[in-house]
Amino acid sequence: MKSMLSLILFLASINVYAQGVFNNNTNMALQKVIEDYPNKFSHIKGNKIAGNQQSTDYQSKIEVPGASASIITHYNSVKIETNCWKTELFESVNFDESKEHFKELYNSIKNTIVKIDGLPPYILNGKYEFPVETKTNTTIAFQLLPASGELQKLTVDLTLKSTNTGWKISLSVYEKDGGSNAMATTDR
Repeated sequence: MKSMLSLILFLASINVYAQGVFNNNTNMALQKVIEDYPNKFSHIKGNKIAGNQQSTDYQSKIEVPGASASIITHYNSVKIETNCWKTELFESVNFDESKEHFKELYNSIKNTIVKIDGLPPYILNGKYEFPVETKTNTTIAFQLLPASGELQKLTVDLTLKSTNTGWKISLSVYEKDGGSNAMATTDR
């Protein structure tokens, strides 16, 4: 009877864990976002939220379960038009808890196989960077390997950032700007 109760508790804990942000749901959402990257996220772009001369925000039709709302930002520039998909995955006042979730997310994203119709499979690869509480921002940039053509510019960022209320973890997919090597550095 005691072993049966232990088994039930173990299975329940696995089920609870599987429903959070830190599981394959993150990878499935990321797969769908990356699939639509060549289309400038047009298939996953929802209703307009806000806009100005520099950028326009839209709701994303792709959400990571358990995360806050995801947005797609279209940046208008004289030189180049770019798009960024971003979601807030986690927020806490506790640095150690945030650091642990950051590591869990990294482990769930690294080596993810991404398949885009008509193209060979790719692997998301990024080098882990250890967050330090005195550092206000830690970002891991994942790249698709082997990437060619326009997919060479695709970047997936996992970011742990200090805020006025604690720590936030976000995930972004965007086109790396050739001039600055980074595009999605906004605090949206």
